[in-house]
Amino acid sequence: MQSILILDFGGQYSHLIARRVREFSVYCEIFPCQKAAEGVDRLKPVGIILTGGPASVYEKGAPVLDKNVFTLGIPILGICYGGQLMAEACGGKVASAGKSEYGKTETEFVTDSALFQDVQSPGVTWMSHTDSVANLPAGFLSVARTVNCANAAFENAAKKLYALQFHPEVTHTQNGGLILKNFLYNVCGCTGDWAMGDYIEQAVRDCAERIGDGKVVLGLSGGVDSSVAAALLARAVGKRLTCIFVDHGLMRKNEGDEIEAAFKNRDLNFIRIDAEKRFLTRLDGVTDPESKRKIIGEEFVAVFEEEAKKIGAKFLAQGTIYPDVIESGGGAKKGGGHGGNKADTIKSHHNVGGLPERLGLTLVEPLRLLFKDEVRKIGFLLGLPEELVMRQPFPGPGLAIRVVGEITREKLDILREADAVFCGEIKRAGLDRDIHQYFAVLTPVKSVGVMGDHRTYDYLLALRGVVTGDFMTADFARIPYDILAAASSRIVNEVRGVNRIVYDITTKPPSTIEWE
Repeated sequence: MQSILILDFGGQYSHLIARRVREFSVYCEIFPCQKAAEGVDRLKPVGIILTGGPASVYEKGAPVLDKNVFTLGIPILGICYGGQLMAEACGGKVASAGKSEYGKTETEFVTDSALFQDVQSPGVTWMSHTDSVANLPAGFLSVARTVNCANAAFENAAKKLYALQFHPEVTHTQNGGLILKNFLYNVCGCTGDWAMGDYIEQAVRDCAERIGDGKVVLGLSGGVDSSVAAALLARAVGKRLTCIFVDHGLMRKNEGDEIEAAFKNRDLNFIRIDAEKRFLTRLDGVTDPESKRKIIGEEFVAVFEEEAKKIGAKFLAQGTIYPDVIESGGGAKKGGGHGGNKADTIKSHHNVGGLPERLGLTLVEPLRLLFKDEVRKIGFLLGLPEELVMRQPFPGPGLAIRVVGEITREKLDILREADAVFCGEIKRAGLDRDIHQYFAVLTPVKSVGVMGDHRTYDYLLALRGVVTGDFMTADFARIPYDILAAASSRIVNEVRGVNRIVYDITTKPPSTIEWE
């Protein structure tokens, strides 16, 4: 299988590059720039992509790359910081730009370049830089320019070294995907031999080899990630897999019963644990969202520990996927795994990270390098029913982070009913496939209302709907007003405790998809 090695210099768009590469049926993995040699040795890549980053190449302590990488004969594409690093390593000069460029920028291309085949010139690119390449290295030619950047792209075609000052991986760059595809196919000679079936076969072999004759427990939430992880592991180890559904009392309406019905009679061991009282007791009075997540994570680990002891498990499997790892700052650990060098922890995920040593369990994460849509594809290939594979995304902490502030059973019940009404209206309108995630949030805000002849002072409920390709970025869904009106009318009339509805129209970033 052909592979692309992505070397990360701490850029904010680094993981979008990986997502785009895989969209063209080419396998790739991200390694920290300090582990370039390890990445080359392990992947034997047909091409290398250097990501952007926040530093200046001429600063003391800025991320560097062994110059020998540029002499390996492997095609290389440098993006933003990665392109500047290439220029400097090959003898060029990088300096502070006379005028910085940010956002959409009109760019002229030399369409004879292998990178810009079939790319319309001029076109719009997404710029984000304060430095630029002042002098090109010997043997390099400029193949794109803007009003303020003479070397918006440059190349040494003979050595298969290419660089872009702009970001082709973001959707704001017109034909950005085509530019990446041209690098993959025109320069690297990729044939598109990466498919989800390949991943399944490799993951099954890896899990079977790693787990051996041991037993493994998996926290089954009923969401697509844990469901696909369960199906994958069941193929690898069969009945040695025990799926534990922890009913923490934070599920959506009727969800616990639906999950049990879907998995109880499958070819795996299924256990449902009623832990509602246990979780709500620990969450009593807690308002900080990070504290909620950590408490829930701790309780999950505690439940797993108890059940693992009963069945003699040696492994704990989790449905961790790439966005979880990224948002938890998973790439920031020294020497740890793949990912960025300066990732910030946006929010903690209870299914990411190391386990307490006292558990004595080894972590297994068969989906760790996959994006959500890739996980869904695997689910269908593994024969899971559509209602599981296309299930609405649901956070591990459940409704605990959709009840803003303190959690009570009364608030949870209000939210469950309101959420069911909203989701029902979306499905009734046939928008459940067009909107990638939609849900209700119960805020701690109360407002005055009038119902009949009576004054009310009840909760403000927020509705959220987003469209996204990879859950790394998202836009709010343009839900028609009549559907929002129907949902609003039903909620205030059918759900006691709510008298005002608002719709969230913020994107990710700057917000996250969840409110907490």
